[in-house]
Amino acid sequence: QGILREGLEDVKQFFKANGSCRLPLSPSLLVKGIVPRDCSYFNSNAVPLKLSFQNVDPLGENIRVIFKCGDDLRQDMLTLQMIRIMNKIWVQEGLDMRMVIFRCFSTGRGRGMVEMIPNAETLRKIQVEHGVTGSFKDRPLADWLQKHNPEEDEYEKAVENFIYSCAGCCVATYVLGICDRHNDNIMLKTTGHMFHIDFGRFLGHAQMFGNIKRDRAPFVFTSDMAYVINGGDKPSSRFHDFVDLCCQAYNLIRKHTHLFLNLLGLMLSCGIPELSDLEDLKYVYDALRPQDSDADATTYFTRLIESSLGSVATKLNFFIHNLAQMKFTGSDARPTLSFAPRTHTIKTSGRIRDVFLCRHERVFNPSKGYTYVVKVQRESPGEVAFIQRTFEEFQELHNKLRLLFPSSLLPRYPCRPPGLSATPRALLSVHLRSFPSRFVIGRSRGEAVAERRKEELNGYIWHLIHAAPEVAECDLIYTFFHPLPRDEKAAGTNPTPKPADATWARPLGKVGGEVKLSISYKNNKLFIMVMHIRGLPPLQDGNDPDPYVKTYLLPDPQKTTKRKTKVARKTCNPTYNEMVRGVGLGGVGVWGPEAEGLPRSAPQLVYDGIPRGDLQQRELRLSVLSEEGFWENILLGEVGIRLQDLDLAQEKMGWFALGSRGHGTL
Repeated sequence: QGILREGLEDVKQFFKANGSCRLPLSPSLLVKGIVPRDCSYFNSNAVPLKLSFQNVDPLGENIRVIFKCGDDLRQDMLTLQMIRIMNKIWVQEGLDMRMVIFRCFSTGRGRGMVEMIPNAETLRKIQVEHGVTGSFKDRPLADWLQKHNPEEDEYEKAVENFIYSCAGCCVATYVLGICDRHNDNIMLKTTGHMFHIDFGRFLGHAQMFGNIKRDRAPFVFTSDMAYVINGGDKPSSRFHDFVDLCCQAYNLIRKHTHLFLNLLGLMLSCGIPELSDLEDLKYVYDALRPQDSDADATTYFTRLIESSLGSVATKLNFFIHNLAQMKFTGSDARPTLSFAPRTHTIKTSGRIRDVFLCRHERVFNPSKGYTYVVKVQRESPGEVAFIQRTFEEFQELHNKLRLLFPSSLLPRYPCRPPGLSATPRALLSVHLRSFPSRFVIGRSRGEAVAERRKEELNGYIWHLIHAAPEVAECDLIYTFFHPLPRDEKAAGTNPTPKPADATWARPLGKVGGEVKLSISYKNNKLFIMVMHIRGLPPLQDGNDPDPYVKTYLLPDPQKTTKRKTKVARKTCNPTYNEMVRGVGLGGVGVWGPEAEGLPRSAPQLVYDGIPRGDLQQRELRLSVLSEEGFWENILLGEVGIRLQDLDLAQEKMGWFALGSRGHGTL
């Protein structure tokens, strides 16, 4: 910090002598001075500087940039140029992936400037709001976006931005082989746009721990990202949109394989260590797979998404990085609540006189569970507010208080029923305990558990505001009991209680769900890709099914055209993007992907040897069943598609309604 202040004095003297200058990032950026109080440094290896310059335009905001010394920013410039070209290709094809592409400029050997994106935070800072193990939790990103977008339409727009930008990042980082992807190198804007920074390693040159690659997944796509997309912890139809976006963006870039190979080839002699020979170009060639058809590439990238989502190594990498950064955390850093957009104090909010947990309510969004309604009464006459908090939010408050205060100052309260007087004798007659445990035997979200926790939490918050002044009047408590936008929105409403079975209630006409298919015909071959299914009904016991798809090409008295996809586990909205290659109807053909040299990871559903005239007499019968192990599989829905109703001169893609036996509609 001292070295930084000395250097800033030299910069101030420069501006006194010269008046103003243009920043290397862009000739349009004209500055007239430095703002020392807004300047600091980052804790990464190169210790980049965060600088704030005074704008010559009196109505303009300060211009913030990052100055790095010790990294070859030519590689960052090249990577950003490749991503910018990808984005132009997507936009020209009518696909706006909402990419955030910042400026970067190398000003000399091993040094340069990088543009700072405003209103953005690293994934690490977002995740550690939920503790050092926040990288293993699913809710941090969704909660952070909800905090900064409290209105429903704002949040939906932020999620939409997240879906598009996350898909673009997945494709770009995979194609360019960008490595060293820890959670300080990925950022999220309050508007939902996700983007990557620091491209010190690319073209597959991963950091190694001994003989182990640090980047084990094809790209970074974790469960907390999927949680934002799905709107919860179960797959939804929005995940289908995300997969389709990824595959569409990937296929558009594949059409320009030679462009990227030529541009990168021109840089082979420029001295960038990780782009020095043909093997580095071969990495991009192998990633783009120009020999594959679009259908094969769609299947391939879908498997990459599944592999990345299932990778534990990525979360472990994030966690290790969290631990490594703990030593840089300043001792003056005060804990904050992840669900509160700003901090409130006793001065700004007014002294709290009493709190009382009135009731618990069943909620279904963003996930099923219970919320607790707390009445907050302040000293100002008539100032009463009702707030809603989940058990997890109470638990976060307790954990953050433990970071600030010794256990002796925090309440060890009695679980007294409502109405029991708080006299010393009454308190002594009830068992004392610490904060309610989150672990319970049986269903942790059941009515009985919620009722028991209501009593325990009521005692806890009563003792909290009657604790020692340094505890009862701290900012954490006053922030917790301050109304959030969601509380203000719910104020004065009295929602109609849902019946006990409302969770599984389904509107008529949607019972069977829908299946998305891609159907095409070429060279006497019928190609059928099973893409997604949405809206499948739960099983009678309330559990999600294990769905798979089975097809026949009728008439087929011998059942030789039977084909099946893989089984998806415990979901009502599975993604397949599968085409399982089958035996030709004319007696010619083989079973398995080897029929056309495809890898086993890309099965295809192809009916070979079908003359066009014969095709008009055929019907595709598709059934969706749930695998039940030793019991009979359960039919969830089916559809019959008359091929004569489809113009197969070009590919047909769309959703088909599932239901009882009958002909399907597109």
